[in-house]
Parts: sequence; structure tokens; C-alpha cells
Amino acid sequence: MLTCYKVPTEDGKAKALITTGPTVPVMVNTTTAAGLIGVVILARHGDSTTYYQDPNTYNSTQAYITPLGEQQEFELGSFLRNTYLNSDSPSFIQNISTDVVNVDQLAVRADAGGGNGILNSAYALLQGLYPSTQKSEITLANGTNVLPPLGGYQYVPVQSLEYWQSPSLTSWMDCEYFQDHLIRLYASSSFINMSTTAAPFLTALKPYLGGVSNNFTNMWNIYDHVNVQYTYNQTYYETLPPTFLQQARYYADWVQRSVFTDSTSSSIGQVAIRTLFPEIFWALGNMTKTSNKVKMNIQEVDYKPFISLFNVTNATLTNPEISGIPNYASVVALELSQDSQGQYEISMKFKNGTEDSQFRQLEIFGNKSITLDSFMQQLIDTTIPINSTNDWCFSCNQTVLRGCSVFNFSNDPFLNGVGTGYTR
Repeated sequence: MLTCYKVPTEDGKAKALITTGPTVPVMVNTTTAAGLIGVVILARHGDSTTYYQDPNTYNSTQAYITPLGEQQEFELGSFLRNTYLNSDSPSFIQNISTDVVNVDQLAVRADAGGGNGILNSAYALLQGLYPSTQKSEITLANGTNVLPPLGGYQYVPVQSLEYWQSPSLTSWMDCEYFQDHLIRLYASSSFINMSTTAAPFLTALKPYLGGVSNNFTNMWNIYDHVNVQYTYNQTYYETLPPTFLQQARYYADWVQRSVFTDSTSSSIGQVAIRTLFPEIFWALGNMTKTSNKVKMNIQEVDYKPFISLFNVTNATLTNPEISGIPNYASVVALELSQDSQGQYEISMKFKNGTEDSQFRQLEIFGNKSITLDSFMQQLIDTTIPINSTNDWCFSCNQTVLRGCSVFNFSNDPFLNGVGTGYTR
């Protein structure tokens, strides 16, 4: 039986009507002779300056992309160009403009918070995806030829999403139930045991932390400090003991995996991807329509949605090495194609920053490829996507910040744990 699923906009109105199908994953043929119909991209930003996150809330301070990060993103854009815009590639997207960008074929969105490190990463990626070209020259009515600046630079619009506009890309921030999730995690036996295991290392590392707390709950900031200093401080690079950077990354991976996953796919620890799914479903659903023009939907994001996405799709069961923090300029591609019977199918691929030279195929619910209907229905059933600011306010027990004050929750029995048996 088919189910209709509406993806509402921030004003609560239906954005798209998507028909979804069976709840059991349907395995399909992963090869298509005609190429791809489109792709949804989740790209992590490039290398940045120190990025402090409060371990009790995961609210963060601003960070700026570095020249290294800009180059990483440019190289990522070039990789995506060679993969999807090269007519000789098996992943070539049908009917996409390859040299001169058609802005109607791209939808690009980026988190604009902090120091614009993520937003500027999107611009650097796009420089590699559609580099400057003489082909962008135009001729005016009087016969004058005009080439855009910088040798034919191509300007691609990017929707910058500010923190206050929508929680879609930063849904863990100011989310009270997410903060409760952190409290429960830090008090759990698994966290306490791992903290005990890490204690000797964190004690040895303390002289290299420059005042950063070596509490295990602060593991993200510990790793970030070590990584930034090791990359940019020559003295630090030469004196940090061997394996210290790798050990800091190991424990940071463990903590971040614990923070941005949860006991069930619909729990608040998965909130980073639950607020992104409506955009992903809408984009893929639209790509199946003959009236659709968008071929690539690019979401430039932080590392957190990667961890949650891989967890809720069970990709980590067959590839456990991807369960931690993805490297800078990592990318997930959700590729949409059509088999010989006309059935739409989805495959998921991942490239872990510059560590990987090519995509690796991931499994979705145990399959290398599943039907689009099954992909959406499984995730709708298991994760309960958060479709609007109103839904986010309810899901996070937030009634004041981030636009929640405009909604009336005074008679809602589920907020603040009243009548639910839930205690904070």
C-alpha cells in the first residue's frame, strides 16, 4: 500500500507531496546504462580555525575556513565535477550543463553561522565544480564581447541559512532535550568506563593543551586544539609525542559517535539528520518529476549529520570505520537513477576527505541500492523526520528561542514532561 508524505515548509504549508511505498527494503539493480537522474550531496566544510563547542550544549563559537580548507573544498568540487559532469563517467548526470553552469540545475544551501566557515566552504567547492571558463563569455547587442572577472568566474547562488532563520542545519543547538541526552550520556556506564580508559592519556596530554580542559566530556575541543596546533604550529608539530594526535582522534570519534547517535533512530541524539531528511526527501522526490530542473542538491554542513546518517541507515554495520568524525571536505552522495523497468533507486556513496581518492559504496539497510520509495518510507518510519520549526520546538522542548515563542504550547501535555512519565 502506498503512503503519501507531506514535507512542510517553515510556515507549516506543504512543500511537496511524496508518495512512498513498502517498509521492507527492496533491493534493485545497481547498474543503469543511462546515467544518473540527479544527486543529493552532503559536504563537510574544509579545514578551519579553532572550533570550540560547549560540551554541555554543543553551542559553538565562530570558526573561519583556512587556505588549506579552501583548497580541500576546491579539490572536492573538482572531484564532483569529474564524477558527475564528465560524460565519460559512469555516474554522469543526464542532461546537466557541463562547462557553463545553468544555475537552475543546482540548489546549494549552507550553514551561515559563526565565521562563515561552512558558507565559504560551499563557495570554494563550487569553484572546483564549475571553474572559470572562457565559454562564459557573452556578446552584447552592440557586438561587444564580455568575459566575467577572473578569467570567466562562474557565480553560483548559495542559500545561506542563518542560525536564527531555521534549526534545519544546526538542530542540536538550544535543544533542551538534546542537552538532557548529553546529561544521560555522561552519566552512563559506557561513558564512565571509556573515560577511565582515556584518563592516563589525557593526563599525559595535558601539557600540550594550552589551558584546554582535559575532562573527557571535552574531547571534541581537546582533539580540535591538538589538530589545529599540529597543523599550524611548527614547534608543536615537532614536540608532540608520536601517536598523541591519533589517540586524541580515537577518543574524539568515540565521544562524537555517542553524542550524535542514540538508542533508537527517532531519539533526540539523531536530531542532526532528522531535520535534514525533509530537504533530502523533497529534493529526491522532485528529481523524479519531468518538470524538475534541479540535477544537484548540495548541502554544505558540519560533521554531525554524517554520523547520524550512517547510524540510522545501518551503514556502519558493514563499514564500522565510518562511524566517527568524517574528515574535512568529506562528502556523502545519494545518487538517484532509474533501472530498466523504470523504477527509481537510491545508492549511497562516501568519500572521507582527502584520505580517499574515490567514492566507496555504502549499504543502506543492508543493500547497495534500494528503491526510492523504500528509502524514504524506511527512514520516515524509523527516524520520524522533523519537518518544520514548529516540529523542532516540540521535539526539543523549546518554547522561547529560535522562533519557538510564536507558537502556543501552553496546552500541550507533552512539553516539560507533563503527563508523559518523562523526567528530566
